[in-house]
Amino acid sequence: MSSLRFLTAGESHGPKLTAILEGLIAGLPLRAEAINRELARRQQSYGSGGRMKIERDTVQITAGVTAGVTTGAPISLEVANLDYKAWATKEIPPMTVPRPGHADLAAAIKYGYRDLRPALERASARETTGRVAIGAVCKAYLAQFGITIGGYVTSIGDVEAALPDDLRYPERFALAEESDVRCPDAAVAEAMRKLIWDVMQARDTLGGVFEIVALGVPPGLGSHVHFDRKLDGKLLAALGSIQAIKGVEIGPAFANARLRGTQVHDEILRDDAGTLGRAGNRAGGLEGGVTTGEPIVLRAAMKPISTTLAPLQSVDLATGAPSPTRYERSDFCAVPRAVVIGEAMVAWVLADALLEKLGGDSMDEQRPRFAALRQSRLEDLPMDNAAWQFGYE
Repeated sequence: MSSLRFLTAGESHGPKLTAILEGLIAGLPLRAEAINRELARRQQSYGSGGRMKIERDTVQITAGVTAGVTTGAPISLEVANLDYKAWATKEIPPMTVPRPGHADLAAAIKYGYRDLRPALERASARETTGRVAIGAVCKAYLAQFGITIGGYVTSIGDVEAALPDDLRYPERFALAEESDVRCPDAAVAEAMRKLIWDVMQARDTLGGVFEIVALGVPPGLGSHVHFDRKLDGKLLAALGSIQAIKGVEIGPAFANARLRGTQVHDEILRDDAGTLGRAGNRAGGLEGGVTTGEPIVLRAAMKPISTTLAPLQSVDLATGAPSPTRYERSDFCAVPRAVVIGEAMVAWVLADALLEKLGGDSMDEQRPRFAALRQSRLEDLPMDNAAWQFGYE
């Protein structure tokens, strides 16, 4: 089980969203402003629906932080739903027609709901507000050790960016933040924007692919000896848990699958100082479930949003008769906003892995331990260079 756990609670149109983070150590400086910056990023993109014009997400830290510093106790974060005032006393009409691609029908089968709205309320991506708040705390912790996480959109629909290899990751992050579709290539971003506009006019939705990159991650996080401690497995699961994400890869994994091994594996080199490095990073920063010290590169595929203005065919569960779906307010393209959620989930996984590696209960304990971590240097890797036996009886 992860040592750094979190829970989110709340409905899309309920009074508020709550997130609790358990397992973070004491002594981390933390202010609401850092969390609010990430919450604002989550709300900004072209192709967002009307809900984002209503909400102005800001966090209230209600536990686990005193005088701007974490105490080691569980951290509680709350974000009010401004739209709740329109629902608080509203007579909510029945919802009995499940939307294809959404959780409506599957949730009714699982939980026995007699109305489909409870499924909508909890399955909604509004839940990710809590994840982004948690991710902001984890980013603040990682930043203490020089670890940064960023992301950007690489494709929307069939419009794809071909980013040059010499465009460094920090530059990609910065350029993406200047774009309302979070694409670092300005020309491609304009084409993406036009495609989203066309789809909006067609009353349809779009998916796409985004990339999340972690920089400054030391080698040796994760494990190869237990399947459930492999860091690649944890990262794949974390990104795959985001609403509408249907595929995740580490590095160019699917492209690698079409190549030969000699074309894929990153050769190990040493410099004159005895430091080991890789000739490339097709492994995406992970080998055997353990970080290599190279950038961690992850890519996630997001399907088009399930709620479409143009109705799809379904069945009214109250009557059994065929029925078109009824529109619920939603985004037309959520891929740019999903970047921020992806960053948050990666930050949580890496923060958990670093906490496990360093141990201790406070930042003061962890800082010298981080400085002493084994690195990819010959001096850190003494070998016996002698024959041996298993020696089992």
